[in-house]
Amino acid sequence: MPLAASRAFMPSPATPSPKPKPWVLYVLRCADDTLYCGITNDLTKRLKLHHSGKGARYTRGRGPLILLKSWPAASVSAALKAEFAFKKLSRTAKESKLKSRSRKDDVSLLLAGKPITKKANRR
Repeated sequence: MPLAASRAFMPSPATPSPKPKPWVLYVLRCADDTLYCGITNDLTKRLKLHHSGKGARYTRGRGPLILLKSWPAASVSAALKAEFAFKKLSRTAKESKLKSRSRKDDVSLLLAGKPITKKANRR
């Protein structure tokens, strides 16, 4: 086999692929004082989309929008589960979570990719 032909099947020296961006759960406050929760792996780009009116349908026409808080997630799956858990919270519980630094609540545990324990009085 000629040398040139054998090189055709060898993988080329790979350039390092860019490190994947971490997934993030974020919360916005709309001008009408409602909260919007979402996930993304590029927060800067996502915020630009929201501000330009091309983000989520919910935020269109509700500007100006203020980023209240964002949390990194262990994976896209963890981010989705945490988003679902955050959206199920009451308004007061959401406000408490936004002020809290605790990492032991359900949303924080889900963001870390950890399972939550079921309490007897949960529904």
